[in-house]
Amino acid sequence: MSDKIVVGAEEWVGIRDLKIPFINARIDSGAKTSSLHAVNIKSLLRNGETWVEFDVFPIQNDGKRKVKCTARVIDRRVVKSSSGTREQRFVIRTPLTIQNQTWDIEVTLTNRHAMGYRMLLGREAMSGRLIVDPAQQFALGKLSEEQIDEHYRKPNKAKSGLRIGLLASNPNLYSNRRLIEAAEQLGHQIEFYNIRQCFMKLDADRPEVRYRGGKSITHLDAII
Repeated sequence: MSDKIVVGAEEWVGIRDLKIPFINARIDSGAKTSSLHAVNIKSLLRNGETWVEFDVFPIQNDGKRKVKCTARVIDRRVVKSSSGTREQRFVIRTPLTIQNQTWDIEVTLTNRHAMGYRMLLGREAMSGRLIVDPAQQFALGKLSEEQIDEHYRKPNKAKSGLRIGLLASNPNLYSNRRLIEAAEQLGHQIEFYNIRQCFMKLDADRPEVRYRGGKSITHLDAII
């Protein structure tokens, strides 16, 4: 057992063939298959074989940093999610890197927006290679914001798209995070404003929204 890697309930792993140097994965021995968050999935034929093109947003709650991926399809399977929903998914095979070891795993592609992790690593992928200590998190080390920025360059601010203000009370609420992420994915600029620190000046000629002690918000195209 000394050659097996001890991992926690979540770890940073790499899928370099998909140009994903690091992604935060949930290590779940209760799940049989592994899955990767993928959107805009399109199938195509190459030399008589089925391939897929898809987009991955590898950083949780970040709709700006996107990786465009291509992979050969090895299967299509009906997978039952943790919520009991059955879904037919594309299956790809790709090398996975954890610590200094790399091996091929099978991964299903699905939209994991409602899940807490961009990737789930199931027991088929870890069999014979990993030992899971569920009491630990990031047993192999955490990634700093600087390291994430180093590997995933933030795109330049969009020149087109709307400038949107999200007016709410809790920026960590799932629905608010999803609104922000979806807007960023569509090329919009979106900022969160705490409704408790915001007031409106209703004027017939120059109505204004003011924030945090009177700062006028005049640069927005729309407010949600």
